[in-house]
Amino acid sequence: MAETPVIHVLNGPNLNLLGVREPDIYGRDTLADIEQRCVKAAGGAEIVFRQTNHEGMLIDWIQEARESADALILNPAAYGHTSVALHDALKTLSIPVIELHLSNPAAREAFRHHSYVSSAATGVIAGFGAHGYELAVQAALNLIRERP
Repeated sequence: MAETPVIHVLNGPNLNLLGVREPDIYGRDTLADIEQRCVKAAGGAEIVFRQTNHEGMLIDWIQEARESADALILNPAAYGHTSVALHDALKTLSIPVIELHLSNPAAREAFRHHSYVSSAATGVIAGFGAHGYELAVQAALNLIRERP
């Protein structure tokens, strides 16, 4: 672990539209608002915060995290339900991985009930809206501290 922990927070498709896309499900906070929440919750740890609508870019960033991150938080959005490639990329990591969802997929449409990411993650945080990011940062910091 680096002297200052580094946590990568990766966000998948359509999360750039937070605040305007289905606010009754995803809330009114923008992605910029959520990034500020993460920085505040990190208490001095470095947050690398990114968003893309492209699956391959998420995979590139996951692979990059192998060398530069102490923990990874991933909101795969819809890719969590479809991407074996994300699962496979996550399995290459030896750092804590937290899967994050703003809504609770288990309480939504049946096609959202299965996640390919969950089995490659250390843990899952879902259903707490934007507050879930703060919970994920705190969980990541705890997992980093507990590593041998």
